[in-house]
Amino acid sequence: MNQILMLVDVQESFRHRHYWDEDRAALFLAQTNALVAHCDAQGVPIVRVYHCETAADSPFNEASGYVRPLQGLMDFEATLVVKKQKHSALVGTQLLGWLRDRGITNVMIAGIRTEQCCETTTRHLSDEGFSVTFVTDATLTFDMLSPDGLPMSADDIHRRTETVLNNRFASIAHVRDLIENASGGVAAT
Repeated sequence: MNQILMLVDVQESFRHRHYWDEDRAALFLAQTNALVAHCDAQGVPIVRVYHCETAADSPFNEASGYVRPLQGLMDFEATLVVKKQKHSALVGTQLLGWLRDRGITNVMIAGIRTEQCCETTTRHLSDEGFSVTFVTDATLTFDMLSPDGLPMSADDIHRRTETVLNNRFASIAHVRDLIENASGGVAAT
């Protein structure tokens, strides 16, 4: 199989940020768990990516104890675990070589945050020649303020991310559609 699921930064660190939203996280976890269960049942390798930082007071510092799977994410056996320090999971890690060595050509992206590490990794994978499926309802983001102080809802950020990625860097998919359209693999692409 030449396809993987990449779970980007689905880690406890985020629960310790001021913007954490338990209600949005619950919806995200339901979709992500359905996707993980489906991929696992189909034999699709799952790569787990963690974001790590060195600042002593950061919940992304491994010493914090929060660089671990997000509570509520189903247990699964990761084919590979990658620890990154940049927004793209391909920068400063062995991931790009690992993908190429195994003949992986298709990558499904799910994780936290939609417009940051998920989008950046998607763009980088596309620029490296991979076919990317951005599983939008298995990504999570939060409300933000624009540079001029205007509120941006998480839904608006999701829509913006889908718009800029669609048919440029990735195909946009929903978990339900991937599961329903599965035929001999995870998705008919």
